Amino acid sequence: MSIIRITSLTHPGVEIFSSLTEAEIRKKYEPGKGIFIAESPKVIDVALRKGYKPVALLCEERHITGDAADIIARCEDIPIYTGDRELLCKLTGYKLTRGVLCAMQRPCEESIDSICKNAVRTVIINGVVDTTNIGAIFRSAAALGIDAVLLTRNSCDPLNRRAVRVSMGSVFLVPWTWIDDIEDIKNLGFKTIAMALSDNSVSIDDPQLKTIPKIAIIMGTEGDGLPAEAISAADYVVRIPMFHGVDSLNVTAAAAVSFWELSKKR
Repeated sequence: MSIIRITSLTHPGVEIFSSLTEAEIRKKYEPGKGIFIAESPKVIDVALRKGYKPVALLCEERHITGDAADIIARCEDIPIYTGDRELLCKLTGYKLTRGVLCAMQRPCEESIDSICKNAVRTVIINGVVDTTNIGAIFRSAAALGIDAVLLTRNSCDPLNRRAVRVSMGSVFLVPWTWIDDIEDIKNLGFKTIAMALSDNSVSIDDPQLKTIPKIAIIMGTEGDGLPAEAISAADYVVRIPMFHGVDSLNVTAAAAVSFWELSKKR
Protein backbone atom coordinates (compact mmCIF):
# COMPACT_ATOMS: atom_id res chain seq x y z
CA MET A 1 0.00 0.00 0.00
CA SER A 2 1.09 3.62 -0.48
CA ILE A 3 0.13 6.03 2.31
CA ILE A 4 0.51 9.64 1.19
CA ARG A 5 0.20 12.43 3.75
CA ILE A 6 -1.17 15.59 2.17
CA THR A 7 -0.64 19.11 3.47
CA SER A 8 -2.16 21.00 0.54
CA LEU A 9 -5.63 21.12 -1.01
CA THR A 10 -3.99 20.94 -4.43
CA HIS A 11 -1.96 17.76 -3.86
CA PRO A 12 -1.94 15.76 -7.13
CA GLY A 13 -4.48 12.94 -7.12
CA VAL A 14 -6.91 14.27 -4.51
CA GLU A 15 -8.97 16.21 -7.06
CA ILE A 16 -11.28 13.21 -7.45
CA PHE A 17 -12.38 13.82 -3.84
CA SER A 18 -12.75 17.58 -4.12
CA SER A 19 -12.78 19.70 -7.26
CA LEU A 20 -14.41 17.28 -9.70
CA THR A 21 -18.18 17.32 -10.07
CA GLU A 22 -20.26 14.13 -10.03
CA ALA A 23 -20.51 14.32 -13.82
CA GLU A 24 -16.75 14.73 -14.17
CA ILE A 25 -15.79 11.80 -11.96
CA ARG A 26 -18.16 9.57 -13.94
CA LYS A 27 -15.93 10.25 -16.95
CA LYS A 28 -12.57 10.48 -15.18
CA TYR A 29 -11.17 7.09 -15.95
CA GLU A 30 -11.77 4.43 -18.60
CA PRO A 31 -14.43 5.60 -21.09
CA GLY A 32 -17.85 4.25 -20.23
CA LYS A 33 -16.87 3.44 -16.66
CA GLY A 34 -15.58 6.40 -14.67
CA ILE A 35 -15.54 6.36 -10.89
CA PHE A 36 -17.83 6.99 -7.94
CA ILE A 37 -17.24 7.83 -4.29
CA ALA A 38 -18.22 5.51 -1.43
CA GLU A 39 -18.25 7.00 2.06
CA SER A 40 -17.71 5.32 5.48
CA PRO A 41 -16.06 1.97 6.28
CA LYS A 42 -19.36 0.11 6.40
CA VAL A 43 -20.47 1.22 2.92
CA ILE A 44 -17.00 0.67 1.45
CA ASP A 45 -16.96 -2.82 2.97
CA VAL A 46 -20.23 -3.70 1.21
CA ALA A 47 -18.85 -2.48 -2.11
CA LEU A 48 -15.63 -4.45 -1.73
CA ARG A 49 -17.53 -7.63 -0.84
CA LYS A 50 -19.61 -7.23 -4.00
CA GLY A 51 -16.51 -6.98 -6.14
CA TYR A 52 -16.21 -3.24 -6.76
CA LYS A 53 -12.64 -2.17 -7.52
CA PRO A 54 -11.08 0.60 -5.36
CA VAL A 55 -9.05 3.32 -7.08
CA ALA A 56 -7.94 5.56 -4.17
CA LEU A 57 -8.70 6.16 -0.49
CA LEU A 58 -8.94 9.42 1.44
CA CYS A 59 -8.72 8.83 5.16
CA GLU A 60 -8.32 10.85 8.35
CA GLU A 61 -4.95 10.09 9.89
CA ARG A 62 -6.41 8.73 13.12
CA HIS A 63 -8.49 6.15 11.23
CA ILE A 64 -5.56 4.48 9.45
CA THR A 65 -5.06 2.19 12.45
CA GLY A 66 -8.67 2.50 13.58
CA ASP A 67 -11.97 2.31 11.70
CA ALA A 68 -10.30 2.12 8.29
CA ALA A 69 -7.62 -0.47 9.11
CA ASP A 70 -9.53 -3.43 7.67
CA ILE A 71 -10.48 -1.50 4.53
CA ILE A 72 -6.87 -0.42 3.97
CA ALA A 73 -5.63 -3.99 4.39
CA ARG A 74 -7.97 -5.09 1.58
CA CYS A 75 -7.08 -2.23 -0.79
CA GLU A 76 -3.67 -3.19 -2.11
CA ASP A 77 -1.66 -1.13 -4.61
CA ILE A 78 -3.79 2.01 -4.48
CA PRO A 79 -2.86 5.46 -3.12
CA ILE A 80 -4.15 6.17 0.38
CA TYR A 81 -4.25 9.91 0.98
CA THR A 82 -4.35 11.06 4.59
CA GLY A 83 -4.22 14.25 6.61
CA ASP A 84 -5.76 15.93 9.61
CA ARG A 85 -9.52 16.35 9.97
CA GLU A 86 -9.55 20.10 9.32
CA LEU A 87 -7.64 19.82 6.06
CA LEU A 88 -9.80 16.99 4.74
CA CYS A 89 -12.97 18.94 5.61
CA LYS A 90 -11.65 21.88 3.58
CA LEU A 91 -10.74 19.54 0.75
CA THR A 92 -14.12 17.82 0.45
CA GLY A 93 -16.35 20.61 1.74
CA TYR A 94 -18.00 18.43 4.39
CA LYS A 95 -17.15 16.26 7.38
CA LEU A 96 -16.31 12.74 6.30
CA THR A 97 -18.62 10.03 7.64
CA ARG A 98 -16.39 7.91 9.87
CA GLY A 99 -13.41 9.63 8.28
CA VAL A 100 -13.05 7.60 5.08
CA LEU A 101 -13.82 8.09 1.37
CA CYS A 102 -13.06 5.55 -1.34
CA ALA A 103 -12.98 6.28 -5.06
CA MET A 104 -14.11 3.14 -6.88
CA GLN A 105 -14.37 2.15 -10.51
CA ARG A 106 -17.87 2.24 -11.95
CA PRO A 107 -19.13 -1.06 -13.34
CA CYS A 108 -20.10 -1.43 -16.98
CA GLU A 109 -23.78 -0.77 -17.68
CA GLU A 110 -25.73 -4.03 -17.77
CA SER A 111 -28.66 -4.90 -20.01
CA ILE A 112 -32.22 -5.14 -18.72
CA ASP A 113 -32.33 -8.76 -19.86
CA SER A 114 -29.27 -9.54 -17.76
CA ILE A 115 -30.36 -8.08 -14.44
CA CYS A 116 -33.98 -9.21 -14.78
CA LYS A 117 -33.15 -12.75 -15.91
CA ASN A 118 -34.20 -14.38 -12.64
CA ALA A 119 -36.27 -11.51 -11.23
CA VAL A 120 -39.95 -11.69 -10.30
CA ARG A 121 -40.26 -8.32 -8.54
CA THR A 122 -38.68 -5.18 -9.98
CA VAL A 123 -39.12 -1.46 -9.50
CA ILE A 124 -38.90 1.18 -12.21
CA ILE A 125 -37.83 4.58 -10.85
CA ASN A 126 -39.25 7.19 -13.21
CA GLY A 127 -37.74 10.66 -12.99
CA VAL A 128 -36.77 10.67 -9.30
CA VAL A 129 -33.95 13.21 -8.97
CA ASP A 130 -33.40 13.62 -5.23
CA THR A 131 -30.27 11.75 -4.12
CA THR A 132 -31.68 11.02 -0.66
CA ASN A 133 -34.82 9.51 -2.14
CA ILE A 134 -32.84 7.33 -4.55
CA GLY A 135 -30.72 6.00 -1.70
CA ALA A 136 -33.74 5.33 0.51
CA ILE A 137 -35.61 3.52 -2.30
CA PHE A 138 -32.62 1.24 -2.85
CA ARG A 139 -32.40 0.50 0.87
CA SER A 140 -36.08 -0.49 0.95
CA ALA A 141 -35.69 -2.51 -2.25
CA ALA A 142 -32.86 -4.54 -0.73
CA ALA A 143 -34.68 -5.05 2.56
CA LEU A 144 -38.12 -5.86 1.19
CA GLY A 145 -37.49 -8.38 -1.57
CA ILE A 146 -37.10 -6.41 -4.81
CA ASP A 147 -34.91 -8.34 -7.25
CA ALA A 148 -33.83 -5.54 -9.61
CA VAL A 149 -34.08 -1.77 -10.01
CA LEU A 150 -34.52 0.01 -13.35
CA LEU A 151 -34.17 3.78 -13.68
CA THR A 152 -35.28 6.11 -16.45
CA ARG A 153 -32.36 8.24 -17.62
CA ASN A 154 -33.87 11.41 -16.15
CA SER A 155 -33.48 9.90 -12.67
CA CYS A 156 -30.59 10.52 -10.29
CA ASP A 157 -27.49 8.35 -10.56
CA PRO A 158 -27.60 5.64 -7.83
CA LEU A 159 -23.81 5.90 -7.50
CA ASN A 160 -24.00 9.56 -6.53
CA ARG A 161 -22.03 9.89 -3.27
CA ARG A 162 -25.01 10.91 -1.15
CA ALA A 163 -27.31 8.29 -2.69
CA VAL A 164 -24.74 5.59 -1.93
CA ARG A 165 -24.39 6.79 1.67
CA VAL A 166 -28.14 7.05 2.32
CA SER A 167 -28.64 3.56 0.90
CA MET A 168 -26.03 2.24 3.39
CA GLY A 169 -24.49 0.33 0.50
CA SER A 170 -27.76 -1.19 -0.72
CA VAL A 171 -27.03 0.15 -4.22
CA PHE A 172 -24.38 -2.59 -4.34
CA LEU A 173 -26.78 -5.32 -3.23
CA VAL A 174 -29.64 -5.00 -5.73
CA PRO A 175 -28.84 -5.27 -9.47
CA TRP A 176 -29.78 -2.10 -11.36
CA THR A 177 -29.52 -0.50 -14.77
CA TRP A 178 -31.03 2.25 -16.92
CA ILE A 179 -34.20 1.81 -18.98
CA ASP A 180 -35.01 3.84 -22.09
CA ASP A 181 -38.52 2.55 -22.69
CA ILE A 182 -40.66 1.25 -19.83
CA GLU A 183 -42.52 -0.95 -22.30
CA ASP A 184 -39.33 -3.03 -22.70
CA ILE A 185 -39.96 -4.72 -19.35
CA LYS A 186 -43.19 -6.22 -20.68
CA ASN A 187 -41.21 -8.20 -23.23
CA LEU A 188 -39.71 -10.11 -20.31
CA GLY A 189 -43.11 -11.19 -19.03
CA PHE A 190 -43.62 -8.48 -16.39
CA LYS A 191 -46.92 -6.77 -15.69
CA THR A 192 -46.44 -3.09 -14.91
CA ILE A 193 -48.04 -1.50 -11.88
CA ALA A 194 -48.18 2.31 -11.82
CA MET A 195 -48.38 3.70 -8.30
CA ALA A 196 -50.80 6.60 -8.75
CA LEU A 197 -54.11 8.08 -7.69
CA SER A 198 -56.61 7.80 -10.52
CA ASP A 199 -60.25 6.91 -11.08
CA ASN A 200 -59.41 3.46 -12.40
CA SER A 201 -56.91 2.52 -9.68
CA VAL A 202 -57.25 -0.52 -7.45
CA SER A 203 -56.19 -0.79 -3.82
CA ILE A 204 -52.73 -2.20 -3.19
CA ASP A 205 -54.28 -5.02 -1.17
CA ASP A 206 -56.52 -6.12 -4.07
CA PRO A 207 -56.33 -9.95 -4.21
CA GLN A 208 -55.81 -9.99 -8.00
CA LEU A 209 -52.39 -8.40 -7.55
CA LYS A 210 -51.23 -11.41 -5.54
CA THR A 211 -51.76 -13.69 -8.51
CA ILE A 212 -49.37 -11.88 -10.88
CA PRO A 213 -46.17 -13.93 -11.33
CA LYS A 214 -43.85 -11.08 -12.38
CA ILE A 215 -44.40 -7.45 -11.38
CA ALA A 216 -42.65 -4.18 -12.25
CA ILE A 217 -43.68 -1.42 -9.81
CA ILE A 218 -43.39 2.06 -11.35
CA MET A 219 -42.63 4.91 -8.94
CA GLY A 220 -42.88 8.55 -10.02
CA THR A 221 -41.24 11.86 -9.23
CA GLU A 222 -41.23 13.59 -5.86
CA GLY A 223 -43.57 16.38 -6.93
CA ASP A 224 -45.84 15.49 -9.82
CA GLY A 225 -45.75 11.70 -9.59
CA LEU A 226 -45.94 9.63 -12.74
CA PRO A 227 -46.60 11.27 -16.12
CA ALA A 228 -50.00 10.57 -17.66
CA GLU A 229 -48.54 8.44 -20.45
CA ALA A 230 -46.82 6.12 -17.96
CA ILE A 231 -50.06 5.67 -16.06
CA SER A 232 -52.16 5.01 -19.15
CA ALA A 233 -49.62 2.49 -20.50
CA ALA A 234 -49.45 0.48 -17.27
CA ASP A 235 -51.23 -2.86 -16.91
CA TYR A 236 -52.54 -1.83 -13.49
CA VAL A 237 -52.87 1.45 -11.64
CA VAL A 238 -52.57 0.95 -7.89
CA ARG A 239 -53.17 3.24 -4.94
CA ILE A 240 -52.25 3.03 -1.28
CA PRO A 241 -55.35 3.65 0.90
CA MET A 242 -54.83 6.67 3.17
CA PHE A 243 -56.71 8.39 5.96
CA HIS A 244 -57.41 11.89 7.36
CA GLY A 245 -57.62 13.36 3.87
CA VAL A 246 -53.95 12.71 3.12
CA ASP A 247 -53.68 12.19 -0.65
CA SER A 248 -50.02 11.27 -1.11
CA LEU A 249 -46.88 9.90 0.49
CA ASN A 250 -43.25 10.76 -0.09
CA VAL A 251 -41.93 8.50 -2.83
CA THR A 252 -39.64 6.69 -0.38
CA ALA A 253 -42.51 5.87 1.97
CA ALA A 254 -44.76 4.84 -0.93
CA ALA A 255 -41.99 2.62 -2.30
CA ALA A 256 -41.48 0.86 1.04
CA VAL A 257 -45.22 0.19 1.43
CA SER A 258 -45.46 -1.06 -2.16
CA PHE A 259 -42.43 -3.33 -1.88
CA TRP A 260 -43.70 -4.90 1.32
CA GLU A 261 -47.26 -5.45 0.13
CA LEU A 262 -46.36 -6.70 -3.36
CA SER A 263 -43.26 -8.69 -2.53
CA LYS A 264 -43.36 -12.30 -3.66
CA LYS A 265 -41.06 -13.19 -0.79
CA ARG A 266 -43.52 -12.46 2.01
